[in-house]
Amino acid sequence: MFDGLQQRLGEIVRKLTGRGVLSAADVDAALRDVRLALLEADVNVKVVRDFTARLREAAVGQEVWKHLDAGQQVVKLVHAELTRLLGGGARDLRLAPPPPAVVLLVGLNGVGKTTSAAKLARWLRRRGRAPLLVATDLKRPAAVEQLRVVGAAAGVPVYAQDDATDPVAVALAAVAHARAAGYDVVIVDSAGRQHADDALMAELAAMHAALRPRETLLVADAMAGQDALTMAERFAAALPIDGVILTKLDGDARGGAALSMVATLGRPILFVGVGEKLDALEPFHPDRMAGRILGMGDVLTLIEKAEAAISAERAAELERKLRRARFTLEDFLEQLRQVRQMGPLDQLLEMLPGFARARTAGLTVDERQLKRVEAMIQSMTPAERADPSIIDGSRRRRIARGSGTTVHDVNRLLKQFEETRRLLRQVEERGRGRGWPWAPR
Repeated sequence: MFDGLQQRLGEIVRKLTGRGVLSAADVDAALRDVRLALLEADVNVKVVRDFTARLREAAVGQEVWKHLDAGQQVVKLVHAELTRLLGGGARDLRLAPPPPAVVLLVGLNGVGKTTSAAKLARWLRRRGRAPLLVATDLKRPAAVEQLRVVGAAAGVPVYAQDDATDPVAVALAAVAHARAAGYDVVIVDSAGRQHADDALMAELAAMHAALRPRETLLVADAMAGQDALTMAERFAAALPIDGVILTKLDGDARGGAALSMVATLGRPILFVGVGEKLDALEPFHPDRMAGRILGMGDVLTLIEKAEAAISAERAAELERKLRRARFTLEDFLEQLRQVRQMGPLDQLLEMLPGFARARTAGLTVDERQLKRVEAMIQSMTPAERADPSIIDGSRRRRIARGSGTTVHDVNRLLKQFEETRRLLRQVEERGRGRGWPWAPR
């Protein structure tokens, strides 16, 4: 989403970095470039004006142009102001006892509200909670059935009344059912419309008054641009909004809604949707997002994704195999699947510092290649995966046919794997020779 902004801010940073002491005119020019970059990213004009004013005040206050590392000082200030613009710090859901805690989701049709409800329920269930989804969108055709489908996919029960006409009565009955059945979080999927009309606002206000939810979360489409801000203001005028779930952050919009939402609404972004799968929901960390926008990566989120996908025991076992150069194609296939479980490859690489600059320079990521590699390994027998040296010409042709690839592709995979194992053996031998404590003996 932030590709254009990353590129523009990256150019500004490169102009300043390594130039030593800057003049006040250099800082003014950099601030003008930052302002243009934000406007091109569709950030709200007032938000841009306030952002650059604070940045200028901070730069003047610290007299950054007098520092030998003035470029780094400017980057530090931009990161701090971006973090502040995005909310300052992460905030958890407020689900204090007594249960059940009610979370009311509101938003227009088409923003991903129902899917976000299932994503949030799945996220809570994985953290030991017992959520219940509630269908109160009684006018949109198949809305109740849609929640049932995504709820089943998320492994979360759904409370619904097929013949109901009063959404507030359904929600109150669901809370009573949750209390009796032992559910500790009730997630209410409220009604939506194509536009925020008076009837919808009145219905949501009545539901909020009846339920008194712990959290009322606005689900907004990050690709809607300035329209998302107008919609957010309309909802905030009708009922108290506690936070935002921003969907479709993996899209190709310019990112202005994400950067403007907190400042315009005065409420934090709690979660962001980064894909269509039900596990593609991430808690929002302003400082980490600011780092991504500036091309600094987001290593902490990458580590969290890896910890969720790979168990500590399996990671330790793999480490022992790597140290002893006993890494097999079976192990490689398992690691490949775990990496793919963490999310799209391009999103993972964006969390690495410097990747945005490398992509600007022409680096491309082809996730289809990973699928071809997985298909080739799956076309091998267990014996071939354990000992690739037995794979002769006829076996290579069979593997190529079974995976829909060519013999050349199979040859390249086997060659790269053998080179990796040879490198691991060299590291092992050097470690033993130098007495490294981790080297196997």
